Order: sequence, then C-alpha cells, then structure tokens
Amino acid sequence: MSNTPDTDNAVRAYVDSHRAAFLAELSEWLRIPSVSADPARADDVRRSAQWLRDHLAATGFPVAEIWDTPGAPAVFAEWPSGDPDALTVLVYGHHDVQPADREDGWRTDPFEPVIEDGRLYARGAADDKGQVLFHTLGIRAHLAVTGRRAPAVNLKLLIEGEEESGSPHFPELIRAHADRLACDTVIVSDTGMWSEDTPTVCTGMRGLVDCQIDLHGPGQDIHSGSFGGAVPNPATEAARLAAALHDADRKVAIPGFYDGVVELTDRERALFAELPFDEAGWLRTAHSRATLGEAGHSTLERIWARPTAEVNGIGGGYQGPGGKTIVPSAAQLKLSFRLVAGQDVEKVQAAVRDWVAAQLPAGIRHEITYWGATRPCLTPLDHPALQSVVRAVGRAFGQEIRFTREGGSGPAADLQDVLGAPVLFLGISVPSDGWHAPNEKVELGLLMKGAETAAHLWDDLAENGRE
Repeated sequence: MSNTPDTDNAVRAYVDSHRAAFLAELSEWLRIPSVSADPARADDVRRSAQWLRDHLAATGFPVAEIWDTPGAPAVFAEWPSGDPDALTVLVYGHHDVQPADREDGWRTDPFEPVIEDGRLYARGAADDKGQVLFHTLGIRAHLAVTGRRAPAVNLKLLIEGEEESGSPHFPELIRAHADRLACDTVIVSDTGMWSEDTPTVCTGMRGLVDCQIDLHGPGQDIHSGSFGGAVPNPATEAARLAAALHDADRKVAIPGFYDGVVELTDRERALFAELPFDEAGWLRTAHSRATLGEAGHSTLERIWARPTAEVNGIGGGYQGPGGKTIVPSAAQLKLSFRLVAGQDVEKVQAAVRDWVAAQLPAGIRHEITYWGATRPCLTPLDHPALQSVVRAVGRAFGQEIRFTREGGSGPAADLQDVLGAPVLFLGISVPSDGWHAPNEKVELGLLMKGAETAAHLWDDLAENGRE
C-alpha cells in the first residue's frame, strides 16, 4: 500500500463507510457477558469465543478455531499471505471481561451497549473487545484499498479467554501450540495511548513477581508481660522487613535486585519529558497528595522504566477492639515487585528469599509463597517493526507520534519468551475509558483510527518489519 494522501484518504473512506455495520457487530459481541472470573458465566465465555470464531471466518480468515484450555477457551485464526517470503505477524488480545453489575454504579446495563456523544459504553468496549475487533475492519480496509486477496503479511490472531483472571493457562497454551503460533512479530492490542490529542505508541511493559511471607514465632499467642522482650515477635519482624525494603533514597534494598536492569537512555528520558504530563492531575487520579519514589527519577520514569517493590499487605496478632497484650504466634507480609527489561524473574525470587532469610532472627520460622510471575518486555526504539507501527499510527492520526511504556504487567512477555519474537503494542484506549470501572467506554473516533492504523500496518511491516 503506497504511503500517499490518496491512499490514506481511501482507507479512511472505507472505514467511515463501514462504521455503522462494524459498531453493530461490536455491540452484538459486547452483549455476551464473557466474565471469566465467574464460574456461572462459563457458558457465556464459550459463547463469546464461538461468536469471534464465526466473525473471523466471515471476515475471510481461512482458519478460525477455538482452542480449549483447562479454563476458558481461546480463539486462533490464520490468514496466509500467499507470499513465501512474507513476514508473519501474530495479534494478541482477549475476549473475556471484568465482572460488571448495574449496582456497581453503571448508569446503564453494562452488557447492553449504548452510544452517546461519540462514545460506546459497555463492559469490554475498550478492554478488550473493541480493540480486538478493530483489526477485522482494518484487514477489510487493507484488502479493499490494495486490491489484494490476502494480507501483505501472514496474519495470525490469538485471542485468549482468561486474561481478566490472570491468564493461568496461557503460558501452557502457547507452549503447546508454539509451532502454529510461530511468528516474526507480536502485536498486542490490549493497551492504550496517552490521550486523544497526543497519540502514542507503547514500547514496553513491566514484569511482576509477588509473594506472601508467613512468619511464625511462639507456638501460640503468649503473654507480653511474662514473655515480651525476651522472645522474637513475628509481627515486629514483619514490620522490620517492610521497613528494610527500601533505603533512604527509596531504592529497593535487596542485594542483587537491580542486576541486569536496562537503564534509560538520555533519548528515552527526553522522550518521556516531552509528554504533556500534569502531575497534579495524575495525583488526583491516584487519590494521593504527593509523589514519592526512587531518587533521581521523574514520576513517569518511576512507573514505566524503574523496578519497584511494594508492601501490599501486612498483618499479625490481635486486630479486634481494645487491647490484647500478647506476643502473637504468627504474622504475614504480602509484597509485589515490578520488574523492567534485563531483570530475571527467577533471580529476583532467589534474591528475595536470601534477603528475607538474612533479615530474620533465630526463633522465627518463615515460608515464602510465590504466585504466577510475569516477565518484562521492551522493544528498542530503533527496531524496524516498531517503526512500522509508529508510521501506521502517524498516518491514521496525521501527526507526530510519541512514546510511552506501561507500568503494569500482562501476558505479552510469555509470547516474547516462548515465540522468541519482539512484542509491539497497538492500542487506542485512553485513560478516561475506565477499564475495570463502572461505565467503561471507548471513544468511537479512536476506535476508527485503530482500524485505519491496522489497515496501514500490514504493508509497512511487509516492506520494513524485519531486523
């Protein structure tokens, strides 16, 4: 597809002329309450997968299948280019949604889509059904404008059904189907951009390690007068662990924690600084009164590009009304660590184990339980495939594209690790869309821009996406 104003106008015209039909299709899908966390909705999650499979087949994908897991089903689709040397691209998203009830604060039924003032309100409108489905409109526009019978790349889709439940079966799913999922590039459309006025491309996502530390002291609660000050107190040791987690500069004080961290370049720091960041507004969103974090880094750097440690919960001993003068027998600490490129999940877990053991006195027995870990992923700014995404977004929006990262974590790194392909992010959601909140919505103008971007992307990747 030539990069000309006429081509861009043709894509926009196609998307605009098919907008009403597309929104009707999306609304039909949004009416299916595919809440993966609710066992009572298991049939609805399967119905959602069946709807998507049928829709992808109707779009033209010659392969459209449901892949079962021990939990909720995923959907796989494939459309070969026909060119033996074509790049292979895998698009990832999810079709399950967060729980939603009118009583949560929704103005309308969360599973009855409503369009008002250029916005579509429904659970899943932005996270993630709307961002999955714009790819089907985009591929139709790509074919219509280019006159092709198949995409310019070998196009695959993997749309999972358990992302909102932590993707418990996703790593095994992609390992089991690694041969069919093999690709040169992964496109994740489960993310967003800075704002409607400042279109951006995300270049990375942090990883996650979280754990629970159980501390045991006396064999039962004991009298603080008779024994206090002479035996170790697990509640005190939990508090000491929490206090020792950071040094005076708010750096994580666990030896070896920063091993391998890929530091921000001067260019990346400058690009972050270009974004129109309103710290006061951000604090209001965070329901906080002041910023605080690792010295020497801006707020955006701290939440996007620096590893962190947080105390998620601490408890032990008596919590009822009034006093109870005891040395408690047990205490508990819950911690989470966000990781950045270069950090290794297993090494961080080992470092935490060693640190905890070194901090605790004799007489305190402890166990550490780790939950599912997520690896970080980062695509270098100069990667050819990333530049293809940037150009495609720029053509759709008609302006300069800036860069962000994502402070949270997701299954994208599993795709990167198993498939050995770079992960790129193509999302059009904005912070006001209210993911997981009442009255979730998507901006229709941005949704159409997503379809335009997808229409432009496949030719650009075909021509320029290889390293």
